[in-house]
Amino acid sequence: MATPDFILELRAKIGTHPLWLSGITAVVQRDNGDLLLVRRADNGNWTPVTGIIDPGEEPAVAAEREVLEEADIRATVVRLASIQTTAEHVYANGDRAQYIDFTFLCRYDGGEPAPADGENLEARWFSREDLPTMPPEFAERLDAALSGEQAARFKR
Repeated sequence: MATPDFILELRAKIGTHPLWLSGITAVVQRDNGDLLLVRRADNGNWTPVTGIIDPGEEPAVAAEREVLEEADIRATVVRLASIQTTAEHVYANGDRAQYIDFTFLCRYDGGEPAPADGENLEARWFSREDLPTMPPEFAERLDAALSGEQAARFKR
């Protein structure tokens, strides 16, 4: 997985100490209800598009950028679906990070899914009935995005 330069610069100063980072999950849906998923290169899991928000970047802009970078799809954010804190993640090199995740429902605007930046092995559309197994936290994010609720979900 490509690590953003700003994180590499922070890591040079703090080593493997925990970092608190902001991230996005983009649930992209076509008019027919199909959902865009990517199969991650780091663990082989199918998930919606995820990514790290760059310093100063608006979260919705980050979601649209990540969808284009990771899956070669143009999409527009429709609404914020949920905000939650992830568990701490320890990477293979010992780096530790915890994320505040902004999950967005996005409208498909164009393009053919392809693993565009090397972070994913596959990118494709799935009907809601044929979704592959995915980690529970991503299934929760999909549920929030597809719930039809207007207000974002918050964990307490």
